[in-house]
Amino acid sequence: MIIFPAIDIIGGKPVRLFKGDFSTVEQVAENALETALSFQKDGAKWIHMVDLDGSLQKKRVNEKTFIEVASKTELKVEIGGGIRTLDDIAFYAENGISRVILGSVALKNPELVKNAVKEFGSLIAVGIDAKDGYAAAEGWTEGSNIYFTDLAKKMEQYGVKNIIFTDISKDGTLSGPNLEQLNELNNAVSCDITASGGVTDINDISALKNSGLYGAICGKSIYKGTLKLKEAIDLCR
Repeated sequence: MIIFPAIDIIGGKPVRLFKGDFSTVEQVAENALETALSFQKDGAKWIHMVDLDGSLQKKRVNEKTFIEVASKTELKVEIGGGIRTLDDIAFYAENGISRVILGSVALKNPELVKNAVKEFGSLIAVGIDAKDGYAAAEGWTEGSNIYFTDLAKKMEQYGVKNIIFTDISKDGTLSGPNLEQLNELNNAVSCDITASGGVTDINDISALKNSGLYGAICGKSIYKGTLKLKEAIDLCR
């Protein structure tokens, strides 16, 4: 299982939110590049980055930060937030980003996902963020009546191979991942599934690994010190 240390960005700075609520924003580090380099030193191969400004403004905002990390570290960068067009995807593909995550558009403009997979193949991943089992969009500010596994099956039909699943109620809470929904999703589709939200400690990493998941995103647990990144990576080798 791949461990993805996470850096969420607002105004160029690394931050964390509680349950996706922008009023709870907390800066967790001074510099994204320095933080990414520390993750690399601990053995990380990938990094998960989110343009939170982009999620709200529905456009690329902090792209310079992501490109700097991609160009000045050895990490593979996956990026989500504010990606709304094929041009956005092409921009990141041309600037060294290894994976582009489509979130809101998967719910609101699924044809874009279909076209993106045709054009960019494995560069494309889909982020499914759910509240009480139903997909949400636009920085989690909009709900829907689409059940998360139904959306996943639709994305699989479009050729998507990689899905990042977030239980919004768990994100930033250090209360453990939603293993029940993750297992439900992993059984519903053949896509690689990455868990996001709620990871607290090495026991959570062990449980996710034992569930046969592709990856686990770890953010607040690293910054708060409840999880040692190197220990998590070593467990999953």
